[in-house]
Amino acid sequence: MADIFDVVSDPTRRELMLALRERSETSVGELVERLGLSQPTVSKHLKVLRDHELVHVREVGQHRYYRLDTAPLEELESWLIPFVVEEDEPVIDDGGSAVFAAWSGADVGETIGRRVAESTHQARSAIQGASGKVADRLPVIVRKRLFRKR
Repeated sequence: MADIFDVVSDPTRRELMLALRERSETSVGELVERLGLSQPTVSKHLKVLRDHELVHVREVGQHRYYRLDTAPLEELESWLIPFVVEEDEPVIDDGGSAVFAAWSGADVGETIGRRVAESTHQARSAIQGASGKVADRLPVIVRKRLFRKR
């Protein structure tokens, strides 16, 4: 799952995904024109999206038409929901990719980062507290052996 975070963290790829979400199939040329990016840039990012199965390509002669595949995003959404929904808030599956929509224009990354940092801090505090209690309960002789300088 870490790879998909790297993929969707890029703003250009998110723009491409949003453009593909609005139309069922879009050519590279249309994406270049619509986003105001160079053709090599669009192609490079589409390759990354294709490699991670976020888009599918249909080739017609020399033209390629891309469409968004939401299946990997739905898997990501299922994993992200506990981080972005309050515990008492009901989860409503509207059949779309609400987390992707939020991710593309909001601070989901910041929210997840904040929650991970809080959890890490809580875990670190608990471990330090437990270590202190264990150290206090160790007989003096054992502590001397454990912490003596060699």
